[in-house]
Amino acid sequence: MRLGTLVLWAAAGASVVYWGLRLSSRPSGMAAPVAAAAAAAPDTAALARLLGASPATAVAKAPVAAPSSRFALLGVLSGRSSGGGAALIAMDGKPARPFRVGAQVDAGLVVQSLGPRQASLGASVDGPTTVRLEMPPKG
Repeated sequence: MRLGTLVLWAAAGASVVYWGLRLSSRPSGMAAPVAAAAAAAPDTAALARLLGASPATAVAKAPVAAPSSRFALLGVLSGRSSGGGAALIAMDGKPARPFRVGAQVDAGLVVQSLGPRQASLGASVDGPTTVRLEMPPKG
C-alpha cells in the first residue's frame, strides 16, 4: 500500500514538473507567419437548394410601371373662362393632392391643361402631351 501511494505521488509530481517546465520555457525559434486563408463566399444557390427552395432559371426584374398607370385622376376643377383650374391626382397609391395648371406633378411632368373629366400632363406647359388622365365614368 505504501509503495502504491509513493508511485502515485511520484507520477503526480513528475506531471507537475513536466507541465511547469513546458509552459515556462521560451520557444526555440520564431515560427513562420501563417497567412490567413481567404474566407470562402457562400454558394447562395446551393444553400437555397439545401433549404428546399425550387431553382429559379432567371431572375425577372421588377416591372416598371407605365407613367399613366402611376397616376389616378380623382377630380377636376377647371376654370372655363380663365383656362386655369386644378386637378386632384393620386400618385403611386398615395393620397391625392391638388395640382394647378403648370404645377409639377412628378419629375419631368407638369399639368398642361384640364378638361371637364380629364387632365393632360407633359414635360412643359407648351410641349406635347405625354400622359392623358381621365376620370372613371360615372356609374
